[in-house]
Amino acid sequence: MRNDAIRYLRCPHCSATMTMVNSTLLCSQKHSFDVAKQGYVNLLRGAAKFSADTADMVADRADFLACGHYAPIAEALATLARETAPATVSGDPGCVVDIGGGTGYYHARVVSEFPDREGILLDISKFAARRAARAHPRISAVVADAWDRLPFGDEAASVILNVFAPRNPVELRRILRRDGVLLVVTPQPGHLRELVDALGLMRVDDQKDERLADRFAGHFTEVARQRLRSTMTLDHKALPQLVGMGPNAWHQDSMRLAERVSLLPEPCDVTLSVTLTAYRPSA
Repeated sequence: MRNDAIRYLRCPHCSATMTMVNSTLLCSQKHSFDVAKQGYVNLLRGAAKFSADTADMVADRADFLACGHYAPIAEALATLARETAPATVSGDPGCVVDIGGGTGYYHARVVSEFPDREGILLDISKFAARRAARAHPRISAVVADAWDRLPFGDEAASVILNVFAPRNPVELRRILRRDGVLLVVTPQPGHLRELVDALGLMRVDDQKDERLADRFAGHFTEVARQRLRSTMTLDHKALPQLVGMGPNAWHQDSMRLAERVSLLPEPCDVTLSVTLTAYRPSA
């Protein structure tokens, strides 16, 4: 946990500012939060609404992403951030926040575009936060619930990332500067289409873009949109990692998955199809 990041954080219990004393975050109301030896801090207020990713899920994600299969998403996200983020003229530049950021793969790429800004990644999984704390020298990792009040001050962020993750428009609007940008990555119905039936994966909602627009109405205004489509060439080691790193993992039996994977060609061509959307806070 970096000292330069603490000024953007707020106590999850009382919303007071916090300071670092030794390896503990303290607020003015004496609430305290120990920084784990792995570098992250747990700011959960209580039981989370949904299950956190397990150590195995996070390991699968780290291994899959390390092979570069989703690198086109990271590069497109970094480019869109560079093109839409507010420039720093004077004063506090604001931080780069990643909501549901997992291991920090995308966050690290975007933070590298903004050498004057701190990165703060939020994820409900402590296993993800452990890895995220090591993803980039300027990323601080926080365990917190994306559906709860976010542990940030008002208008703390100049850039918010949300990649395949939960989103609470009211809280995202609260923590984003008026000139800031929210970048959202969502899967398209054709994403991983070769594997949906073959491996029994969940289908992407055909109305996903429309539902997102409805949720953001009154909070955010779309300013840019990009469709990204490419083909990944995956071997039989990568396929279980791809399934195991996301929500599909909760609905899969490992032995049955291995059987299904063995029936697919190796290597296997798989479609990557996502939408990247940039939003500004609505007036």
